[in-house]
Amino acid sequence: MLQQMASVSFISHALPTSSIFSHFCRRKSFLEGSRICRRYLSPASQSYDLVVIGGGSGGLACAKEAASLDKKVAVLDFVKPSPRGSVWGLGGTCVNVGCIPKKLMHQAALMGQATEDAKHYGWQVPEKIEHSWDTLIEAVQNYVRSLNWGHRVQLNEKKVQYYNGWGMFLDDHTIHAKLKDGKEEILHAKNIVIATGMRPRYPSEVSGAIEHCISSDDIFSLRKPPGKTLIVGGSYVALETAGFLQGLGFPTTVMVRSICLRGFDQQMSSLVTDHLSGEVGVDIRWKSVPLSVNKQTDDSLTVRWRDESCKEHEDQFDTVLFAIGRDPQTRNIGLGNTGVQLAPNGKIVGFAEQSSVSHIYAIGDILQGGIELTPVAIKAGKLLAHRIFGASEKYFDYSSVPTTVFTPLEFSSVGLSEESAIERFGEENLEVYHSFYTPLEFTVSSRPASSCYIKAICEKKGKQEILGLHLTGPNAGEIMQGFAVAFRCGLSFEDLSESCGIHPTSAEEIVKLNITKSSGEDPTVSGC
Repeated sequence: MLQQMASVSFISHALPTSSIFSHFCRRKSFLEGSRICRRYLSPASQSYDLVVIGGGSGGLACAKEAASLDKKVAVLDFVKPSPRGSVWGLGGTCVNVGCIPKKLMHQAALMGQATEDAKHYGWQVPEKIEHSWDTLIEAVQNYVRSLNWGHRVQLNEKKVQYYNGWGMFLDDHTIHAKLKDGKEEILHAKNIVIATGMRPRYPSEVSGAIEHCISSDDIFSLRKPPGKTLIVGGSYVALETAGFLQGLGFPTTVMVRSICLRGFDQQMSSLVTDHLSGEVGVDIRWKSVPLSVNKQTDDSLTVRWRDESCKEHEDQFDTVLFAIGRDPQTRNIGLGNTGVQLAPNGKIVGFAEQSSVSHIYAIGDILQGGIELTPVAIKAGKLLAHRIFGASEKYFDYSSVPTTVFTPLEFSSVGLSEESAIERFGEENLEVYHSFYTPLEFTVSSRPASSCYIKAICEKKGKQEILGLHLTGPNAGEIMQGFAVAFRCGLSFEDLSESCGIHPTSAEEIVKLNITKSSGEDPTVSGC
């Protein structure tokens, strides 16, 4: 998980109105000579126990949890349009332009593959099956809008005040909120949680990138079918998007500067990209960088790029999407007027979600050293609300977080990559159990299974505690969720080998692991 830029909401101290405005007007660096001083002679002012800046998954979870503790809470959220003009409702990146629409698009592409497999199972499927992009987009957006409305309803039921507006810190406790309807309010906060998320980055060095290209902010509401598409980047966003676009019948090219899925296990990454370029048919251009994007009179885009040998190339595309990374939305909410410390990358520096200011916190993607996943933000936000108001001292455990890359062949993992395990423990202290397997559903249709793989990275000593578990295959995310619970409880290889599998499933191949990398034996599973 992908969280939208949101505006600020805050809690107020019980200060007399005259004191508030005198305090503001004394802040010459921010107010003197501006219209703000004059405008604040009669402001609306509100006071809360907690104000959350950002209406994404983490921010909303934190706000609702605090409200359940009988605290007065507000959420302030506002979405600035993408360079292509895309906007959305309450709920953040995950709901609007991330996890939810991505998974639905992924499912749409899998259904296309299923129609091909169906022929081998006796279904009389017409040779030519057409897909309607318009129908898909309308269905996805209708569901997203239902979630937007659901969040509004939940906030109302929890008595959380929702402000659809943009906020700027005036100081450590005070926010100037400019609402969507043009009204302005002053909000003061005893405790503030910043959950403003991240937005896609465009390369400033590529001419035409901002003017003519899109990002993940736009693809899920794109009214015109994307046609022949170039995706720039090797992130999970790039690979997932390439997978479902190619699966929906749009010729897709991925341009990668160096490696794919940085931070993930690189053996698993290679299996994912091998499947994308092989079975799925995505054209991957390795070690290439775009130079320019120019729009033609027929609205097609001419892209010029350079490969690793410094040779330049050119091709035409209907759509160009950049997925080269995301930037935290922290530099334009007035944090310079607070004591909150930012890392060079713009993320908020802190410990256990607390920033350098004792009553200001950060959750989700903007937290330095955190994990950019929706469930992480949700769980951390709930626990934080309980800590702020003394209901608990529990902290979120960032060490045992599972995740899934929803490429056509899903990749799911929990724990350390093999590279990280070797760096931390030394290769001589590890044992890696692995297998290549064939999902039963692939057999009748003769679908290639060369990228279906499992590995468990274990300590060599004792019961061989599992340090990392990795899986590529259909429904990998559904499989890994259960193993992630066991992993958090100290799962060992001994536990795996003593467990009984569920037959016939792909999941049982995990408990059947028995061949080590160090043995050099063929890890391909044969028979039942």
